[in-house]
Amino acid sequence: MAVRAVRGATQLDVDEREHLLASTRELVTAVLEANPMGPEDLISVVFTVTPDLRSEFPAVAARELGLGDVPLLCCTEIDVPGAMPRVVRLMAHAELDVPRSDVRHVYLRGAVALRRDIAQ
Repeated sequence: MAVRAVRGATQLDVDEREHLLASTRELVTAVLEANPMGPEDLISVVFTVTPDLRSEFPAVAARELGLGDVPLLCCTEIDVPGAMPRVVRLMAHAELDVPRSDVRHVYLRGAVALRRDIAQ
């Protein structure tokens, strides 16, 4: 086993609480399904949001999925002019039995444009 970091992101249509929670649940679920891991393999998850998202903490969605005993952190992204708006990102640290090259990063909706080189 090794500690691996798994990245993911999704772009929201609007800054509304239920939309943010549903989109974050979709992202977390997709990351877990794309990699050979479950909640018990997670060490921690860091969520970031662009400064235009203020309706809810993404960690609330992760807790709703049963990740209540996983350390979760929410932060705001740097407000870079011209950056993609309404983006929730995550970096999950997990114990995985795969080489780094086999880790599957997940980019959904408009966020695919952020990392076309590794997006699914």
